[in-house]
Amino acid sequence: MEKFYVASSFRNVDAVRYVISQLVNNGYVHTYDWTRNAKAREENTLTVEDLITIGQSEKKAVLESDFIVVILPGGKGTHIELGVAIGQGKRVFLYSPDRAIDNVETTSTFYHLPGVEKCYGTLDDLLEKISRY
Repeated sequence: MEKFYVASSFRNVDAVRYVISQLVNNGYVHTYDWTRNAKAREENTLTVEDLITIGQSEKKAVLESDFIVVILPGGKGTHIELGVAIGQGKRVFLYSPDRAIDNVETTSTFYHLPGVEKCYGTLDDLLEKISRY
């Protein structure tokens, strides 16, 4: 079965966990759950060494994935993971609940590259699009 990674920001943890659980329930393999690091972030106990370990784990997870899901809005790490995935020729499902990625004044050119599937609507719409691939 295909492997996947979900990139986003901590403000979208509930959405990320929902997408992960639905994909895993449908037989996909999740490569790394960065949401487990939320407690350390909330308690402000992260060290540089922690960041190195987390960064290495996230990079490895993106590289091991067949595709990644990007849930916007994302943070700086989200966009680095997106860049790694695009650079490796991975399929990307880019989810924008409000179609903000189509606003030419604020979008990123990388959102519109071949291999980036733009997804709108609900998280279930996103999951349906993924299941069609």
